[in-house]
Amino acid sequence: MKDYLKLLKFMRPYLGLLSMATVCMGFSAIFDGVSLAMLVPLTDKVLTNKRIIIPTKLPEFLSSFVDKINNTDPATLLNYMAIGILVLFFLKGFFGFYQSYWMSDLGQRIIRDIKAKLYAKIQTLSLEYFTHKRGGELMSRITNDVRIVENAVSYGTTDMVYQGLQVVIFTFLTFFIYFKMALLTFVLVPLISLPIIKVGKALRKLSKRSQENMADTNSILYETILGTRIVKAFNMENYEIDRFNRVNSAYYKLSMKSIKRTLLLNPITEFIGSIAGVLVFFWGGKEVIAGRLSFGVFGLFLGSLLSLIRPFKKLSQVNSLNQQAFAASDRIHEVLETKPTVVDEAGAPEISAFSRDVAFDNVRFSYVDHEVLKNINLRVEKGQVLAIVGPSGSGKSTLLDLIPRFYDPKKGRVLIDGTDIRHVSLRSLRGLIGIVTQETILFNDTIKANIAYGDLAASQGDIENAARQAHAHDFIVGLPNGYDTVIGDRGMKISGGERQRLAIARALLKNPPILLLDEATSQLDTQAERIVQEALDKLIEGRTVFVVAHRLSTVRNAHRIVVVDKGVIVEQGNHAELLAKDGLYKRLYSMQEMQI
Repeated sequence: MKDYLKLLKFMRPYLGLLSMATVCMGFSAIFDGVSLAMLVPLTDKVLTNKRIIIPTKLPEFLSSFVDKINNTDPATLLNYMAIGILVLFFLKGFFGFYQSYWMSDLGQRIIRDIKAKLYAKIQTLSLEYFTHKRGGELMSRITNDVRIVENAVSYGTTDMVYQGLQVVIFTFLTFFIYFKMALLTFVLVPLISLPIIKVGKALRKLSKRSQENMADTNSILYETILGTRIVKAFNMENYEIDRFNRVNSAYYKLSMKSIKRTLLLNPITEFIGSIAGVLVFFWGGKEVIAGRLSFGVFGLFLGSLLSLIRPFKKLSQVNSLNQQAFAASDRIHEVLETKPTVVDEAGAPEISAFSRDVAFDNVRFSYVDHEVLKNINLRVEKGQVLAIVGPSGSGKSTLLDLIPRFYDPKKGRVLIDGTDIRHVSLRSLRGLIGIVTQETILFNDTIKANIAYGDLAASQGDIENAARQAHAHDFIVGLPNGYDTVIGDRGMKISGGERQRLAIARALLKNPPILLLDEATSQLDTQAERIVQEALDKLIEGRTVFVVAHRLSTVRNAHRIVVVDKGVIVEQGNHAELLAKDGLYKRLYSMQEMQI
């Protein structure tokens, strides 16, 4: 029950819509009962001109109504029934349409809301969360898991309410017509419930496994589509096909196990229902022969009983849907209930300007149990360029990530103008910072939109000015649609150097006082690097810059260079001073000189 209430939370904003749909379901279910009840006068009075005999004592108004039918001419009654049937089916169709329409609308609203909540939540989560989650898995939460919940909430709730009302109405009819016979029949109901409960438990476990497997499938698709260049370069197409087929086959097996258990419910419930039907047919037949029950009333009782089979089957399928949805709901709530590790303090003020320095005060940082930075103490004055160099894995990029609070230090502080950055709002802090990385992130949109990303109010003139400063304007105007050219997924329709220049133009348009450059030219050829370096030189002018550099030749002119090794600053000074020290910097520089 707790799981179902958790699932129904998604419906809370739309209780009005649910109520209207439920009213329509109620009328539809009533009309189902009325249409079946019309068999009695049609069979007993119109077709055979015999009296309707009901073995149960009726209330006065119903007894009078039955007597009136019994005393009505069959031809006249037939006329009334013909008109009544048309009206009945019109109303049944009317309420049936709106019941289905409103429940479908409810389902679509819920799927829209859950996707929006999930996406919004993902945007608020800290960078640390994404280091532990695969992109394909998160995509699966928004697509596959949400679809399963939508099926349960929309179709499952429709069937649960509508079929539940049908069970109530047809059960009432059977007990109303012949109490003793109905009582004997419904002793078998617990036998129907047992397999439904048992199969439901198995389905929940299988559904959770199949949803996890779907996340694996999405992850492989996500990775191999993004990495298609590497897959082809290393001739790994067959390997990836085999890897996908293994996961795909595992999903097939889990799906078939679920389908097998779901399909087993139909013959089991039908067989138990047939036992009840045979008992009723045998007993009721004797009552009709003895004249204690009219044939039409017996037909209504038998029809009501048989009409219960479909709702019970539907309700068993609803249970299957719900069990799958509970597993999906758990996975959705796991994301929605995750707390970001980097958050604003309550009432955190905005930092509106940068005027003095950026400092690291005895900073330590670790990923889980792996310590990456140890006792980092640095102070960079406004307008200075600080280069950070060192072997791969020494913590250079992590040092940069602490400035915009992608992560928070485990110990120590990062300060801007003497203020711990944890005490100011994230939005205002990141508004002071521009970033250009070695992996250029561009979006499948126009060049204009990519440059203006982060400043949606930028004019065309501002965008073009930023592009000119980044040495990007000339190649942009040479494209088929100029600034309106769509550059494809991750900007794959343009070259690496062109992508990097767009990233620099984006940073220039933002015009931040603090700039982070993380190996911004490491993946470029010599000619592209020269052009991009010229753009970077323009970007650096008048800013406080932190540069992580692999190519040491690009940091010769930095005001200061710090050398990081195994998370510790081992050397610092300018280019000439570090070469004179004959330490790690000189060894790294000499190795690169030899490779040229």
